[in-house]
Amino acid sequence: MNIKKVGVIANVEKEKSPEYALILKRWLVERGVTVFFEDALARKSGEERGLDRRKLVQTADMIVVFGGDGTLLRTARAAREVDIPIVGINMGGFGYLTEINLNEMIGAMEMILRGDCRIERRMMLDAAISRERQPVKERTLLNDVVIHRGNLSRMVEMETIVNDCYLTTFKADGLIISTPTGSTAYSLSGGGPIVFPEQALIILNPICPHTLTNRPIILPEDATVKIILWTREQGATVTLDGQVSYTVKDGDTIAIRKSPFVTHLVASPHRDYQAILRTKLGWGTLPAGMDKGRP
Repeated sequence: MNIKKVGVIANVEKEKSPEYALILKRWLVERGVTVFFEDALARKSGEERGLDRRKLVQTADMIVVFGGDGTLLRTARAAREVDIPIVGINMGGFGYLTEINLNEMIGAMEMILRGDCRIERRMMLDAAISRERQPVKERTLLNDVVIHRGNLSRMVEMETIVNDCYLTTFKADGLIISTPTGSTAYSLSGGGPIVFPEQALIILNPICPHTLTNRPIILPEDATVKIILWTREQGATVTLDGQVSYTVKDGDTIAIRKSPFVTHLVASPHRDYQAILRTKLGWGTLPAGMDKGRP
């Protein structure tokens, strides 16, 4: 990678994020790299000017995100049409996507600038909501689409069609349609499988299904999933990446397929995915004589 311009985005609600962003900026500028802050971060850190997120991702050669998974997910959606890598700096949360810890920031950036890093291609999904055969909304996402019942306690019926063939009608509190990246998010809490994030596939995971034989299903990456909602008068909610929500009505259709866009994430140079799982899920320490999970 030839990195000459770096854009910095941060969750400014995190107390230390402006401080660490300024530390990184000074370090990068000393090495001849031009640094741009997003608007909110520029204001919080006292910088003269910033760029809005869309302009920032179009200007930079690489994006650095200070925060947690939520901040990175918003950045991934904003950068979906731009072929640039994203580096996640963890500000102390549980996140799986922000792989680099604060105390590793400078060492990791040294390796990244000299090209000693690996960039992962993460599959994204396109979700389109239709009502009476007319499009309502279409969005791209990195983690998951979650359909959830309305405020009343009735189940949602979700007629599910895969590649134009009827699969089943899930009667449940909801349904999670997840990418491999999203397999360690809500889907994991709902009993879904952990999938290595560079795989390309789609996970269907019903939430509290009425029929106990309704289990998580893994579909191939080229599957098109169409879900017709039967909710009576209560309606339901569709949430994308846990951040963008829409209210849907009885008879609405949601079509989900693999997106032509991908998210490019810079993998941590200090640990592999197995180490991340061990740390995040508390699976225990590495046995004596083992190095990075290998004999």
